[in-house]
Order: sequence, then structure tokens, then C-alpha cells
Amino acid sequence: MANNPTIVLLPVWGSGHFMPMLEAGKQLLASSGPRAMSLTVLLMPAPTPQATSEISEHVRREEAAGLDIRFQHLPAVKLPTDHLGIEEFISRTVQLHVPHVHSAIAGLDFPVAALVVDIFCTPALDVSRQLGVPAYVYFTSSAALLALLLRAPALHEKEEEEGLAVDLELPGLPAVPRSALPDTMLDKKNPTYSWFVYTGRRYMEANGIIVNTAAELEPGVLAGIAASATAVAVYPIGPVLALTPAEAEAEAEAAQPHECLRWLDSQPRASVLFLCFGSKGFLGRAQVQEIADGLERSGHRFLLVLRGRPSDTSHGARNPRDADLAELLPEGFLERTKERGLVWPKRAPQKEILAHPSVGGFVTHCGWNSILESLWFGVPMLPWPLGADQHFNAFTSVSDMGVALRLQVDRERGNFVEAAELERAVRSLMGGGGEGAREKAVKMMMVCRDAVDLQSGSSCASLRRLSHELIQGAVRLLPNT
Repeated sequence: MANNPTIVLLPVWGSGHFMPMLEAGKQLLASSGPRAMSLTVLLMPAPTPQATSEISEHVRREEAAGLDIRFQHLPAVKLPTDHLGIEEFISRTVQLHVPHVHSAIAGLDFPVAALVVDIFCTPALDVSRQLGVPAYVYFTSSAALLALLLRAPALHEKEEEEGLAVDLELPGLPAVPRSALPDTMLDKKNPTYSWFVYTGRRYMEANGIIVNTAAELEPGVLAGIAASATAVAVYPIGPVLALTPAEAEAEAEAAQPHECLRWLDSQPRASVLFLCFGSKGFLGRAQVQEIADGLERSGHRFLLVLRGRPSDTSHGARNPRDADLAELLPEGFLERTKERGLVWPKRAPQKEILAHPSVGGFVTHCGWNSILESLWFGVPMLPWPLGADQHFNAFTSVSDMGVALRLQVDRERGNFVEAAELERAVRSLMGGGGEGAREKAVKMMMVCRDAVDLQSGSSCASLRRLSHELIQGAVRLLPNT
């Protein structure tokens, strides 16, 4: 029905944000009942041609699926040119779009049940207040990081001028060392520091926060948020993963499988260490040489995905190129390890690789989406964070969830890992020392899958609760009600 209430989504353009938010919106739509509500997605222009192309492809797929989703493009704005951190860059870009968001929502000819904004889109909360529309934040990372952001304003008032000086106490977590915090939270003089404080304050204005986690995955942290003085309603609905639908899987099986998957088919069960550093991750020659040395000395099977330095490192770009393996790897490495290793220089199908029974461990940059994918398939991890919230995610995966073993990463040297340290960690994870993490990963796999069970899952119950609240509010907006 064209006049049914709509949920307005305001995502950012990165695939790691856009796709999980769209998937969450679709799940919210499904939980509301047949044709009870629709989705309206406001699209800010992406800052680079490649990002624009990726989002356009996602939009084409969704429009072809025939769901009740409308995509509305917002006008372009002049992007900030200051030397900003990525958080501030996106936040300032969103601020420039606020008038367009206001006009788009005010111009809709059907009731708006809620505005749901991305983690970076808090400036748009002003629109919800001006138009009297309930507002929710869709938090694409962990409940632990949410707790840290909500705590940021109080920490700002409490700590000394140089920033956090001691281990941080967050309810539901072990003491958090300074080394686990994002770089920009450690220095009040860093321009992005203010983004954490601003964002933590703005989150408290929202009607609720929708989190890509499961209640059983981070129970202590979620309980701590609920008990805090600045408690805000939290809806854990995860894991939200854009997993391949059954019909697409059947088509993929009929087609030629990816070369990485064909190689894995010939390897023993749980014998391969998978190394991948995210869609934006790339490593320099010196670090790749250390990785090669550590893997060769470990004696274990491996699938290493390497990407080359981007030609454009501006905000919104940083898309790695295909790697030049002859330039990056030690001479003779590929020949010496050809019986037990594969080095892939292009983008690889991460979810499909993690799902393969031959994969027994995952060296990951610790983006939250990658952690959830690893847990969904029960694969234990070696965390190798490269920046942003990844050091914090690495800490919680080891010290809270217990699904990973610690890898010594030297932040002072640009997150460098020595060959001997990688060899030690690989032997531990893939040998007898990784059984605890392996058992925890399998347990968390069941936790994740149980949470999204349509009948009894806690995340599905959370979605239904949120949908009911939105529908009840939206009914009052309909004519003759």
C-alpha cells in the first residue's frame, strides 16, 4: 500500500556500513508483518567513482528483488577539504546534507515511522527533532564499542589534559588497557577526539540504538549499558550478515567456483590458516616479507590475500589495487610453499572462504563485520588490527569472548608484526594451543545462529519488539485513526 508508514534509512556509502544497514532495514521490514511498513533509503552521493559504482550495483540488485524499498538520491554537496580523520570527514559531510535530509523527509507523501541513521550520521538527529519523527542509530559495530562511545563524554570531563592515563573500567568487560583504545581517544589534541565526545552525547538523544550484535554474544556489556546512568534503549538484532540467499547459492554451485575455493577443496579439514585484511587493508613490502617468513617457518597451510597500495588515498577512496606478488614476496617463496599455500592478489570471497571446512583459523584486521562472519562459521582468530576501532575489537575478541589468541602487534611501528611472532601465534592457533579459542568459536557460532532463529531467537524477538513500537507509533500518523 503506497500510503503505509515508512522507515527512513540514512546510511553512509561504504559497503561495510551500507550493506549491513540495508540488511537490518529489510529484517525490520519483514518482522513488521506483510506490507505493514516500507523502507525509504536516502542516498548521499559517494565521494569517489568506485564507491558510487558499488552503491549503484547494490541499489540495482535491491530494486530487482521487488521489495517495498524506495531509494531517493540526495543532491550533491561540496565535500570538506580540511585534513580530517575519516570520522570527522563523514560527520561534516553529513552535516552539509542535513537540509537535504530534512527536505526529503518533509516531502514524503506518506507517514514516517522512524528515521534510522548510521553510526556517523548523528548530525541528522536534528531533523528528527524538527519534524517530530522518532530517531534511532544503527550501530554497525559491537556493543562494547557502543559502551565506549557512550562513556566518552564522561571520560572527557574526568581525564587529564593528555587524555586517558590508566586502564579503563567498562561494566561487563575486563579492564581495558590504553593500548586497546582507538588512537584518537588517547590524545585530546587530536582533532578526531572531539568526534568521539560529540557522538557519545548525540547518541543519548536517540529513541534507541539498534546494534549489530546478539544478547548472548555480549551479555555483560549490554547489561552494563542498561544499568548506566545514561541508559538508552538498545536493540541487539545481530548478527546482521548479508549471507548469500539459497537460490543464489544454487546458481553459484552450478557456475565455476572461485579459484580460492577450488584450492581449498583439495586441503584437509580445518588445516588452512586464512589471512585477509579487509576491503581497505593493504601492507607494505617489509611487512609482507615478515608474513612470508613467518608462514614458511610455521609449516602450516595458508591462504593469504594480499592487496597493493591504492592509487588514491583520499577519504572515501583507499581502494587497494591488485598486488604485485613479485615485488612484495621474497624470491622463491611461492615455489617453496606451492604444496601448502596459496597467495591471492585480488579481492577474495571472504564469507565463502570462512564457510569452507578446510579453513581452521583466520588472521583478521578485526573489522566487526569480519569478526561476526568468523564467528558465524565457528572459525577462531588471530587479531591483527590496523586502525580505527580494530584494536578495541581485537581486545574484546581475546579477553572477553575468548574466540581469538593474542598476536603481538607493534602500534608504534604502524601495527607491525615480526615473523617470529606470527610463526609463534600460527603454531599456537593451528596446533594444540588453540583448542580453547576453537571451542569458544564453535560455541559462539551456535550462539549467533540461535539468536536469529525466527521462532525463539533473541535477536528476532528484539526486532519484533522494535517493529511493534514503530507500528504503534505509526498507526497514530495514519488518516482516520
